[in-house]
Amino acid sequence: MPFVLPLLMSLLLYSFSPVSLATDSSLTAYRPSVKAPLASQSLLLDIIAIDQVKLVAVGEHGHIILSTDGVNWQQSSVPVQTTLTNVFFYNENLGWAVGHDATILHSQDGGLTWQVQQYKPTLEKPLLNIVFKTPLEGLAIGAYGLLFRTLDGGKTWQNEFHSEFLLPDDVEYLAELKQEDEEAYLDEISSILPHFNRLVLDGRTLYMVGEIGLIAKSNDFGKNWQLFDEIYQGSFFDIVRTMKGNLLVVGLRGHVFRSLKNGSPWQQRQTNTTALINDIVLTNDERIFLLANNGTLLESNDDGQTYRVRNQKDGKALIAGVWFNNQLIVVSDVGVKTISL
Repeated sequence: MPFVLPLLMSLLLYSFSPVSLATDSSLTAYRPSVKAPLASQSLLLDIIAIDQVKLVAVGEHGHIILSTDGVNWQQSSVPVQTTLTNVFFYNENLGWAVGHDATILHSQDGGLTWQVQQYKPTLEKPLLNIVFKTPLEGLAIGAYGLLFRTLDGGKTWQNEFHSEFLLPDDVEYLAELKQEDEEAYLDEISSILPHFNRLVLDGRTLYMVGEIGLIAKSNDFGKNWQLFDEIYQGSFFDIVRTMKGNLLVVGLRGHVFRSLKNGSPWQQRQTNTTALINDIVLTNDERIFLLANNGTLLESNDDGQTYRVRNQKDGKALIAGVWFNNQLIVVSDVGVKTISL
């Protein structure tokens, strides 16, 4: 993406259902994204920097745009018009993007062209984040506990259900339901888990934050998860390790928590805002920027202990951002913006 990890029932540990590229592709006629002169001014939901050389941003209508300066943008060839929510590059060539309809796209040429690895409109769930540990091992997460794993670079994806994230009452309920009505059980597990919002790979540790105050970590790339004690019941949207080695997690209504000991204990920090915080951006001079709705930008110069509010005049949501060539470049519902600091 807060409660103590329960002992898992072997009946519900986690289940796999294989998803193949051939199954999704052979039955679907894709509608390619349309080239749009104003794509860089449309709704964009994520942006990343590749080695401080190239920017890649994704958003509505299957738009993927590239830039080397944050000013001039080139639209990529994309085989779908699905809204894309997140993009990840393992290196300068290998990249993946995810979005609505459980879509997973892959690029092998630095984002110039993209191919469909998974497209499941009948699932009616968005994927929200993707990360790769190696060129072959990756995870994609999304709404209602959606989690797909690949071990072959995305040629095939397996759906995993992780009962670690069930409330204790739900564990018992699902065990009974599975014995009584298999079809009802399968329907229930498709929507009973919280939304998984963000994955962050920190060395050998993988962090995840999500809905209902979810903060979890894994030391085996998501095969098993340990949940942190609950510190807040609202959603979290990002987590990061600061330049000084501390953890920050951000979420709804301006909530920010900071940890000096890898999550124990967490200390809430004052932000003087109730805006939803979407993203954390670290700079190379140890500043921290928090990007929030309503044009709210928070800046910290003391490793996330205190924040100064820098409201943007247009009031547009700051959805995601990067520090690129000593500039803060963000995406919003009106496209790419360079923030004056």
